[in-house]
Amino acid sequence: MSQKHVVVIGSGFAGLSAATHLAKNNHSVTLIEKNESPGGRARKFDHQGFVFDMGPSWYWMPDVFEDYFSHFGKKPSDYYSLKRLDPSYAVIYGEKDVLDIPADLEQFKQMLEDIEPGAGKQLDEFLAQAKYKYEVGIHDLVKRPSRSVFEFTSPKLLADMIRMDIFQSMSKHVRKFFKHEKIIRLMEFPVLFLGETADNIPALYSLMNYADIALGTWYPMGGMHEVIKGMVTLAEEQGVKIRYDSEVEEIEIENGQAKRVRLISGEKIEADVVVAGADYHHVDKHLINPKYSNYSEEYWDKRVMAPSSLLFYLGIDKKLKNLRHHNLFFDEPLGPHADAIYKHPRWPEKPLFYASVPSMTDPSVAPEGKENMFLLIPLAPDLEDTEEMREKYYDIIMERLERITGQDVRSHVIYKRSYAHADFKSDYHAFKGNAYGLANTLTQTAILKPSLKNKKVSNLYYTGQLTVPGPGVPPSLISGRVVSGEVMKENNL
Repeated sequence: MSQKHVVVIGSGFAGLSAATHLAKNNHSVTLIEKNESPGGRARKFDHQGFVFDMGPSWYWMPDVFEDYFSHFGKKPSDYYSLKRLDPSYAVIYGEKDVLDIPADLEQFKQMLEDIEPGAGKQLDEFLAQAKYKYEVGIHDLVKRPSRSVFEFTSPKLLADMIRMDIFQSMSKHVRKFFKHEKIIRLMEFPVLFLGETADNIPALYSLMNYADIALGTWYPMGGMHEVIKGMVTLAEEQGVKIRYDSEVEEIEIENGQAKRVRLISGEKIEADVVVAGADYHHVDKHLINPKYSNYSEEYWDKRVMAPSSLLFYLGIDKKLKNLRHHNLFFDEPLGPHADAIYKHPRWPEKPLFYASVPSMTDPSVAPEGKENMFLLIPLAPDLEDTEEMREKYYDIIMERLERITGQDVRSHVIYKRSYAHADFKSDYHAFKGNAYGLANTLTQTAILKPSLKNKKVSNLYYTGQLTVPGPGVPPSLISGRVVSGEVMKENNL
């Protein structure tokens, strides 16, 4: 078999995964990255001793990472050191109303029991179902390329699907087990990673609760970018050649085949196969001749996008109190904020927000005696993004954070950088400035997602958060593996 050359566009989790799996088969792989460093949304930057992860900050589903590295005879510990967080995170319902979520399952059950008598026992049944969904979902369903309905028609799988609660909402499912509003909000929280409210996410995704409660919240010492660093090292060990500062201007197609990738510099890179890990909409509408597009602009406009985000990276010149590594501020009701994100896109009046202080776990990410803080407000995609609006929302959430935690923070901020829709578009060509891709609604699951294969170009494939299996770091790792399998199967690689 002659060696073929595969060009992968984008060095996020999915692109790195695809490139490394393809290189393992002893073929030439070039990974092209628009930015000056790897990781896509999981890039990092440094400032005077502060080390900021720019995007993902939660390390869930450790088994998915273990499975990824095992394909190459490696372990995560060969590249980075993990620490399980305890408490996993804090949920802040208001002043002096905080739940520290214990890592220990029995302690977690007792915490629920103290809130709602009987909830501990209910948790056993809830988690038993969630574990089953996790084992079938993460170890089977998400590894299917979802190119045909026939992938899902075996009698066993159909029986499994019935047990997976795909036609019931997560909201109704949670309320079958728990009544207290605090517990309901806690159990609905993980599906926010999937880009919609619990009313619109299938109960299949209670598998996220199993990941949260049973498998735990972890942290790679040095920051989430240490995972990217490890993946880059592994990719290069497998022979992947990585090109930075190399933005693609066009995928040149001749007679229904992608022949080469042309960079904005004018350089052309010949290819036998192209795998696009860049933003799917950008590739589909801007990097290929329109006659080869998979989908119309009308199709894209009708997609339900997961939220975008307004982020703040803060360096603080003192140690903070009354906060954990991960902190969810649920001190305002979800309803109006959910409307602002999902139903009537607008800037919310009382946003929910998330605060991460990784320096509480890892002294290496901030100078001695100082803190590294990351703030995130989930927002609807495609909002008007101005500096004035960013500052308005900075003051809104900082006032709440200071009041609830009982400390002055703003006057101690010695470094501040914001990041929102315009930056997602500029850095990643993100469709509508999205941060997380497509929402995992029932009508945007599996075969109903944008296809990982171009329908008109025989050797052009897609990977990442806008195709199967969906948004998030573990799904992106899996996406790269799935698309590499399809490429090798169909191109004799």
